[in-house]
Amino acid sequence: MAARLRQLLHSAPTWLPVLLTVEALVMYVLALRASPGPFRGVDPAEINGLGLIAALPASAFAAILIMLVAFFVTVAQSTDRKFLLLFQIAVITFALHGAGALVADEPRFPTAYIHAGFVDFIGRTGETAINIDARMGWPGYFALFAFVTKAAGISDMTTILQWTPLLSNLLYLLPFVLILRQVVATTRARWFAALLFVLVQWIGQDYFSPQGFTFALYLAFVAILLRWFGRVEPRTKPVPPKGLRKLLGRLDAMTPGEIANTGMFRADKLLMLTLLLALFFASTASHQITPFMMLGVVTAFLIFKRTSLTWALPFSLGLVVLAWISYEAVGFWAGQIDTIFGGLGRIFDNFQSNTGDRIEGSDPAHALVLQARLGILVVILSLAATGLLRRLRRGVFDRAALILLCVPVMALGLQSYGGEIGLRIYMFALPGACLLAAYAFFPNLPADSADVREETIPIRRRNVRFNPEVTRKVTVVLAASVSVVLAMAFLVARYGNEKFERVTSGEVAAMHYVYDHDKPSARVLYLVPKEGPEVTPTLPWGEKDVELVNFNGQALVHKDPTQIASAVQKLKESPRNTYLVVSRGQVSYLQLNEGFPEDWHERFRAALDASPDLKKVYSNKDAALYTWKTFVRGTEIPDPQPYKGRGDPTSPWTPVGIGALAVTWITFFAYEVIRLHGPDRARRARRRLLYLAIPAFLVAVGVIIERFIFIAMNN
Repeated sequence: MAARLRQLLHSAPTWLPVLLTVEALVMYVLALRASPGPFRGVDPAEINGLGLIAALPASAFAAILIMLVAFFVTVAQSTDRKFLLLFQIAVITFALHGAGALVADEPRFPTAYIHAGFVDFIGRTGETAINIDARMGWPGYFALFAFVTKAAGISDMTTILQWTPLLSNLLYLLPFVLILRQVVATTRARWFAALLFVLVQWIGQDYFSPQGFTFALYLAFVAILLRWFGRVEPRTKPVPPKGLRKLLGRLDAMTPGEIANTGMFRADKLLMLTLLLALFFASTASHQITPFMMLGVVTAFLIFKRTSLTWALPFSLGLVVLAWISYEAVGFWAGQIDTIFGGLGRIFDNFQSNTGDRIEGSDPAHALVLQARLGILVVILSLAATGLLRRLRRGVFDRAALILLCVPVMALGLQSYGGEIGLRIYMFALPGACLLAAYAFFPNLPADSADVREETIPIRRRNVRFNPEVTRKVTVVLAASVSVVLAMAFLVARYGNEKFERVTSGEVAAMHYVYDHDKPSARVLYLVPKEGPEVTPTLPWGEKDVELVNFNGQALVHKDPTQIASAVQKLKESPRNTYLVVSRGQVSYLQLNEGFPEDWHERFRAALDASPDLKKVYSNKDAALYTWKTFVRGTEIPDPQPYKGRGDPTSPWTPVGIGALAVTWITFFAYEVIRLHGPDRARRARRRLLYLAIPAFLVAVGVIIERFIFIAMNN
């Protein structure tokens, strides 16, 4: 069987991969969407603790297998068919990352709905309100979509929410492929790295969210940095494996390569520098973590001499982040100093909250999902370490890839980010990890820039000689086998939470009832096994009227569904027009992660129905809304809160700080522009700019510190 597979990979006709890919695509869509028959579709009732994979028909798995075989048939052929390979990876991305959109009636991921609510609020009011939600302190993403939807006349964002995960992953491919084109590697290594990037990207941050959007900006930022301002990795003689000490000595002796693309017009580089800054500004205005990842990569590239840019760039970019936090997000941090800085330096605690806390679970099937995620992490890091060592033995120290892998890990020392910093680190480390992992199978250097054939560089003389052609075939088969395993693990890891991440039409209808009855305001209580500030509702919350409907109420529930006293008391203490929501998604979460019994949903709703103090105002098979039957005087619904909250607290030195910021950015940018003309051009002018920029920089930072102390002491 293996011999036949190797023969297929090597001698298949050029039209065969195209035929297999198109056939697999059609087969996959029919498998997920067709009515009962040969292609039976997906029955949501079959989704269990393993997630979506339990409900997928066998034909869907067969289609994914055919897609992967077609990809490796193309990779094994001697011609470099870039457009076909890109099309095949796009089809595989559609199969893996588009499965949720194909089988769901409503957009997945409950948190996507609150983001749509932010867009709706900005579109209606033209304002942001950080007192409604901290994410409003970084409103760039929401403001962008508010402008787009209003300009296009879009009032219903359901389709956008439905297909954003797939579109995001297709968008990620473009800058990542550009990144891969800047490394000294064979064609097979590059395209296999692109495939790995699709197969191990299970995090699920690609839904309608600022993080998913700014991750695309991060990849584009890195691609521009490498393509227009990077230095190529040096190609040296092979390093003989005679001990780690000699190996490290050899690495220290390597000199940085020449600046890439030295023949490019300076106007093009100026345009790319401007775009680089624009990507950073957009990320800073949209998300809290992404600009720090960008800043870390630029700084590391300068330390390890991987870029032709100067130190003016990271200083100016760092000032952008500090200025945004100090001046634009002041309403967020002014009263939450302990929350923001409470996790600084607590690496072990942050690691525990992102790994140990996430592998706990009472459902045996769901525990396999959590273990599969850690398994993918172990596999990709092991392959990355192997690939790095194999490249070192060939005389190439891939510092750029290693930087992309290691820089995100430093975020672990900041804070737990609501228990999700580990997931973000994994996501940002994927580009470097996938590139190094591809070298575990294809570590050789390309023969030359015009020939895609691999060059075998001998490390030492061997008594047994291997046929290079047979070795290449076996390597491709091994890579294909690993890809099949990772694809199956992806379906478990990515869609393992489908039982509660899947949003039903009944749950959406229940929330719409609240929006129809939220004048002048309303409050929603959701179910929690324990009360805490970082518990997020597992329901499609906040899609409309985010300034009117309060979702901060938590109703404590127990494994015994007849114990409703805590929830009833919470509802009694709440103001009029407060709703207790019981939804299938919330109950599924409690069952998979807290050990609640299978019949808990029905019995809990029956107990609420029997309570003489409650009134059921809305009900369907997936959700029900309850309110207090009789409210006493004094519990009338309060008026909605004003939009602008604190009113942007400031300090006396703020105008001076703003002026210093403007001077610093202008002078640093001018310094970098002059530097683009050459390292030896206009040295005196650049020195004068530094004489102006450095004092302005110190004044700007000093005012930011003064604002922090002054505002913190007065709040």
